[in-house]
Amino acid sequence: MPTTKKTLMFLSSFFTSFGAFVVICAVLGTHRWISSTISISDRSSNSSVVLTYGLFRGQSTQELSHGLAESDKYFEVLGKLDDSPPKTLHLVVILFLFLSLSTSLLSSGFTLYNSISNPYQTFLGPIGVYTWNGLSASFTFLTMTLFVGNVQSNHLSEALAQALYPHYPSTTHRGTTHSYGFSFWLMLLVILLNIVTVVIIIFYQKARYKQKQEQRKPVEFAPRDGILF
Repeated sequence: MPTTKKTLMFLSSFFTSFGAFVVICAVLGTHRWISSTISISDRSSNSSVVLTYGLFRGQSTQELSHGLAESDKYFEVLGKLDDSPPKTLHLVVILFLFLSLSTSLLSSGFTLYNSISNPYQTFLGPIGVYTWNGLSASFTFLTMTLFVGNVQSNHLSEALAQALYPHYPSTTHRGTTHSYGFSFWLMLLVILLNIVTVVIIIFYQKARYKQKQEQRKPVEFAPRDGILF
């Protein structure tokens, strides 16, 4: 059975790992990743389209300088994108986030298992916890980077606006401003929780190593005849 100290430290790392898992679930379920305002100018009027969306769904609002605007539209992100680079990269973003979700769940399982048992296999111990948390943080960082790249370089918001408002061709777009929402920035919390989990296990291993060294000292400094006896 593990010591009380090991149980408490691995339980603490379990809560941080499971916290990362819960945050990723929340991020997947919300649509406040980004809000994009696309300015449109044509012969008849000046207007703007505001898109607020996440990985799976979103909402669009049309704002006109004069006249009657269309009602708000709710849309599925993947359903509005044709087979194009923005859709492909968006699918990769979703894949990486699901991989981060899986590795966070594995980290939770490993830490909980170590809090109630002393595994014989090395990988089931701290090494496994380091591996899963490192992968989770890496996948989360890649998710953020690729999502920003898709919005900025592949013009994801403009592609969605074009699909939602086909009577506004891309030639009428006069500029786009982006504001990343709380769902996007919550992924930084996931990375932070991964780091905290690793730090807790590092402190446990250092304390365990120090305890072993102290237990070794009485034997090293004992008289030789006493040891022989």
